[in-house]
Amino acid sequence: MNSKKVASDIVTALGGPENIVTGTHCATRLRLVLQDEALVDEEKLNQLDVVKGTFSTQGQYQIIIGAGTVNTVYAQFVKEADLNENTSKEEVKQAGSKKMNPFQRLIKTLSDIFVPIIPAIVAGGLLMGIHNVLTSAGLFFDDQSIIEAFPQIEDFASMVNLFANAAFVFLPVLIGFSAAKQFGGNAYLGAALGMIMVHPDLLNAYGAGEAALSGDVPTWSIFSLEIGQVGYQGTVLPVLAAAFLLAKIEQFFRKIVPSVLDNLLTPLLTLFITGFLTFTVIGPFMRSGGDWITQGLVFLYETVGPIGGAIFGALYAPIVITGVHHSFIAIEVQLLADIARTGGTFIFPIASAANVAQGAAALTVFWLTTNQKMKGTASASGISALLGITEPAIFGVNLKLRFPFYAALIGSSVAAAYITWQQVLSGALGPAGIPGVIAIRPDAVTDFIIGISISFIVTVVMTIVFSKTIGKKQDI
Repeated sequence: MNSKKVASDIVTALGGPENIVTGTHCATRLRLVLQDEALVDEEKLNQLDVVKGTFSTQGQYQIIIGAGTVNTVYAQFVKEADLNENTSKEEVKQAGSKKMNPFQRLIKTLSDIFVPIIPAIVAGGLLMGIHNVLTSAGLFFDDQSIIEAFPQIEDFASMVNLFANAAFVFLPVLIGFSAAKQFGGNAYLGAALGMIMVHPDLLNAYGAGEAALSGDVPTWSIFSLEIGQVGYQGTVLPVLAAAFLLAKIEQFFRKIVPSVLDNLLTPLLTLFITGFLTFTVIGPFMRSGGDWITQGLVFLYETVGPIGGAIFGALYAPIVITGVHHSFIAIEVQLLADIARTGGTFIFPIASAANVAQGAAALTVFWLTTNQKMKGTASASGISALLGITEPAIFGVNLKLRFPFYAALIGSSVAAAYITWQQVLSGALGPAGIPGVIAIRPDAVTDFIIGISISFIVTVVMTIVFSKTIGKKQDI
């Protein structure tokens, strides 16, 4: 490969150096911010052997090249485009954010807050799955759980349960740290605010409902105000709102407090004012909002049933294209944090079926096509989608040919209807694809496997049918 010529051709197809604001790369893609994406010659880009696909998201124009190769191409690309080779991903994100509308910026902010804490949530969720396996009766023995059959491991199961619950019990600390940082505040003040919200002297949020019924909710009586001493364990919206307020209050005091007193007064005033407003206004209001959202989703899931599931399954891939799917993390975390009432999250199983459908469509194209470049793209991206990463399959194959994308929507819709009908729930977050079986509640594993099998088979059949109808005029 002549990397200098490839880089030159890419720059030309992008509208020249003057149309390229900045850029960086990840493991497989060039991630660029352009002046005007309408100037891009996508046909010319896609004719290049090294280019596996292109797409635009979150203010960035991304060109899929592939692991290893992207490093070589980028090294020449920055020279041809006259860019700084040491531009950081954060700088590119900031430049891309300026090109987004307010809704896109909101989704990006939510994504940036939750993506860093996903490993902790996934680890806790999977440990919860292990605990469920150990304690679920009838899974391996008739009318007995593993710990009932082997009492000597009961303490081990108890330890696993403690490890599993920690990330959810102290979720406001994780969110407070990440959110305060994203909103421009001190991340450690955000963490301290989260600690205040789950302080052990407060009534645990999981027991608040029962205490309210019995009239035993403890309160502070301050300035004739009765303020509930109730914690915010496992909540999302209250700490998000509180962290936003904390960041803005901190920024305000940084501007008006003399520098000699800044390190003393700013943290003190910021934490005290934010904490007081959290327990009097923000917390109670946002707790109710989070409960309404969760109850609304559960209500739709339980009442609309397979029809609602089918609609959600059909819409999931288009939602991925817009990037809005990142906002689902907040909802899923809320559902999992209240797992005793919700039973788990239904979004994850449907997302897994949708991702498998995109992978099945791409792999069917691999089987159908005679184009060697398309074969290479379809095989790699198809396997990636089955494992939960769908962007290469969506943008590199399915959307490009259109009919595989339509087939995947149908396969995903049918599978989601079945998954909803059988009330398949996930007790954790994980890779949303075939490996996602490890996150599914033990009593629903069989139905989950049936669901993603339906997704795969229906998509393959529909892709073949559409290739002979919708796609018959395309040279694949």
